Amino acid sequence: MAISVEEALTQIYTLSRPLGSEIVPIENAIERVLAQEVIASYSLPSFDNSAMDGYAVRVSDAGKTLPQSYVIFAGDGNDIRLVDNQCIRIMTGAKIPEGCEAIVPIEEVRVQNDNVSFPSLIKPSQHIRLKGEDIQSGMRLLQEGTSLHAHHIALLASQGITHINVYRRPKVALFSSGNELKMHFESLGANQLYNTNTPTFAARARELGCDVIFTGTAEDTLESIQNHIRNALDADLIITSGGVSVGDADYTKEAFNSLGFEGSFESVDIKPGKPTTFGRIHHTLILNLPGNPLAAALCFEIFGQSAILSLSGRSDKFLSTITTRISEPFKMKKGRRSLIPGWFDGASFTPSPVFGPGMVLPLSRANAFMMVDSVVEKFEEGSEIKIIPTRWCMSSEVQHSLVTP
Repeated sequence: MAISVEEALTQIYTLSRPLGSEIVPIENAIERVLAQEVIASYSLPSFDNSAMDGYAVRVSDAGKTLPQSYVIFAGDGNDIRLVDNQCIRIMTGAKIPEGCEAIVPIEEVRVQNDNVSFPSLIKPSQHIRLKGEDIQSGMRLLQEGTSLHAHHIALLASQGITHINVYRRPKVALFSSGNELKMHFESLGANQLYNTNTPTFAARARELGCDVIFTGTAEDTLESIQNHIRNALDADLIITSGGVSVGDADYTKEAFNSLGFEGSFESVDIKPGKPTTFGRIHHTLILNLPGNPLAAALCFEIFGQSAILSLSGRSDKFLSTITTRISEPFKMKKGRRSLIPGWFDGASFTPSPVFGPGMVLPLSRANAFMMVDSVVEKFEEGSEIKIIPTRWCMSSEVQHSLVTP
């Protein structure tokens, strides 16, 4: 019996646990997932400093003309004190001298013969960056499970952190089978097709930060498929497609079962994608997706992506949606949750004009899809919908409904 998408995802999240960790230089930590929290060791700024090139003064110096007594450059190590009836020239980033109450920018003063005339209004603390106003020592900067991006690297560098503990990248193994299918680097025979699923899975898994191995193409024999499975069992996740549906005339299902496959579910109440299967052999997760290319790719976005985000240790492992509006009227058959590919232009979503489970072209021209509830038959133009992107990862620390009702 087919289970719901929600039940399937629950089982995927239950079995897909974060992997071990490793220490890497921060320069190599882009798109890696933190396996530790990061606490600030230093306040930022670490001292009061000037936000402008200008003059250090007291608030009471407003409207006065004062002689310049000194110049402070960024990086100067001397402790300087501002004395009465004098001003100090100061550069951006330089330490604020003792007694200074404000910085007046160069463009707001008049200078003549080293005498500086100030405006009639000077606000306390203007153009002064105070110690710790950005980061305070002891503050939690990043939590475990954060996927690191360029600006996170800047944050780590600001604390003098050179290496960081991150979760290991998931290792995904792929192999293909079926006499009717050939890889894109092979020659086609009569009544044969190119295998588009395996390259698709490989590309998307790499986009999601996985290390990917391809163990080759299995012959349509029980022994050959068993050997390919054994060769892939050092991976964290094996992804295959086709061959396990009721009535499939090959040995894929028998091969997995003979090697101790423990199934979590065998079908999902979704169209296309009902014959999606998930389970494990020992510590290796197994995801078998539909054989039809568009069905396989869309189900990968739901089930494969969820498993990978969870294995990666991400705190935002739950798929999320963008709420938008449909750009045109759309009709469909009700009865089962349906996946509808299309294009999101930032303002609205346009369903693909023609698509079917076995097609490839519509997927290449889509950047998102919607999962429509089983009772829906049509949408009017401008109806509010939810979409799931396929060209970038949209995820959340909280699990929300993915379905457009």
